[in-house]
Amino acid sequence: MELHVTNSPFNQDQVELLNRLMPTLTETQRIWLSGYLSAFQGASGATTGTAGAVAPGAAPLATLSANAVVTPKEVTVLFGSQTGNCHGLAKKLTKKLEDQGFQVTLSLMSDFKPNGLKKVQNLLILVSTHGEGDPPDNAISFYEFLYSKRAPQLEGMPYSVLALGDTSYEFFCQTGKDFDNRLEELGGKRIVPRADCDVDFDASAAEWMNNILSTLSEGSAAPVIASGGSAALDNGTESEYSRTNPFQAEVLENLNLNGRGSDRETRHVEISLEGSNLQYEPGDSLGIYPENHPRLVDEFIEAMGWKAEEPVAINKNGEKQALREALLRHFEITVLTKPLLTQAALFDSSNRLKELLEAGQELELRTYLNERDLLDLVQDYSLKGVPANEFVSILRKMPGRLYSIASSSKAFPDEVHATVRAVRYEAHGRERYGVCSVQLAERVQAGDTLPVYIQHNLNFKLPESSDTPIIMIGPGTGVAPFRAFLQEKEETGASGKTWLFYGDQHFSTDFLYQVEWQRWLKDGVLTRMDVAFSRDTDKKVYVQHRMLEKSKDLYQWLQDGASVYVCGDEKKMAHDVHAALVTILGLEGGLSPEEAAEYLTRMQQQKRYQRDVY
Repeated sequence: MELHVTNSPFNQDQVELLNRLMPTLTETQRIWLSGYLSAFQGASGATTGTAGAVAPGAAPLATLSANAVVTPKEVTVLFGSQTGNCHGLAKKLTKKLEDQGFQVTLSLMSDFKPNGLKKVQNLLILVSTHGEGDPPDNAISFYEFLYSKRAPQLEGMPYSVLALGDTSYEFFCQTGKDFDNRLEELGGKRIVPRADCDVDFDASAAEWMNNILSTLSEGSAAPVIASGGSAALDNGTESEYSRTNPFQAEVLENLNLNGRGSDRETRHVEISLEGSNLQYEPGDSLGIYPENHPRLVDEFIEAMGWKAEEPVAINKNGEKQALREALLRHFEITVLTKPLLTQAALFDSSNRLKELLEAGQELELRTYLNERDLLDLVQDYSLKGVPANEFVSILRKMPGRLYSIASSSKAFPDEVHATVRAVRYEAHGRERYGVCSVQLAERVQAGDTLPVYIQHNLNFKLPESSDTPIIMIGPGTGVAPFRAFLQEKEETGASGKTWLFYGDQHFSTDFLYQVEWQRWLKDGVLTRMDVAFSRDTDKKVYVQHRMLEKSKDLYQWLQDGASVYVCGDEKKMAHDVHAALVTILGLEGGLSPEEAAEYLTRMQQQKRYQRDVY
């Protein structure tokens, strides 16, 4: 129905404008417009005028006061993320807020200017915990600011924290807890309580977001339309496939990169993304949903006295599947966590498991959780006989495994490559194996399919300028993203110098992608390469030793503006490499350890020192 000038208070020009606008509005836009005009009315104290017929579904128009003012509802969303999960959630939250009309500023913590914190109207923090309770690299500067004397009093500033973590680690969600507590100490007021999320975080994160939206919307004036502050972080066209809806991708190649006689097995896996619209850049990760080892599943079912075909629920919707299939694909059975043991203790009539969880038994608990799985648990604590459906209900979903992408999509369109070392070891009298790595090594062939997704990682990207020199440090499978970097540079013709430090056990059997590095050295795509094969010399030599040997040149590269990239083991290698950089800055630059640490912190803030460590 159109608005007519004869039965409304509008002149002809206004009528024509309204009749052109109203049919184009979505239901959400009409609701928003109704609230917006109501806010004008409330601000001016005006009464509702006589409105004629309006377009279908639109609210009656209020009489407006020329002096009415509506204050925009502003929200600042900050995220700190090592692997990209918090980035993805922050973008999702931003869109939800913008759809409700909020004006949103979305920022990586390292990009946020902390001196603007006092001006923030509503602060939402999404942060993961890295290593042993540490902040992600791109959250360190903001974390340290909050805990410094420069941190301002926030005087009732509304805030809330979403924390991501892994309950198999002792300091679960510690960084999120630290942010939450510190913001409260500074005078902030929680919008909603902090949410601590395990690796299966979708439901918990969605509940926290809904609570945020509900609370922020209560009693607020209608906000202005947001300006789309998240656009700079958008990844372009979105694929329908994601972590929660993986793509069934065909395996094209699955090769062992190690030579005969090596005690290591490293798989080079090439996967087709054709038809998925999944996009990635060098530095991103490939997520793979693996299957548990059939032998372990069968032993577990036998130990519990269950029947393999018994139906069990695999989600909260009550969808059911045969027990063996569910344990193979849907549930994690190789990692023990304190929350899992707490729930399993309810099935233990002897109370021995409850005793392990008591205060004062932390060391014993930590020791027990290390390198044991669900089969150990049910055998050690005689849990046989618990109904399958009850026991399965306490298990967490199978998390995807992330691998640094070893290819450039410019060099291999519609493909993605991964470099995966098979993990096998013996512990507590049984052979143990990495869930995904051994599946790839033993049970996946060309032509098979794998459920995959792309994990975008803003924290590990090539420099914006192709002229910037780069130093890449990646022993073992840590070299994977640097294969992608050099493929990208070769395809784009980037001119910046490149230097690779690579290490493994033996030159003859463990030199991953040797032919490719040699070709790139010959063609000039790779400027320099230094290698360390730890078992080929009497004294073990690692990449950090090669860095120290080349300290003068390496320091000059840093002075020339080079960016440093480190990929691989976080627990030892990354710390040793960091210490080597501190030493080099002291030797060649005359910096004290404190000054060297500040130098590297500035490099991190400038995105010149990036790490993809695990």
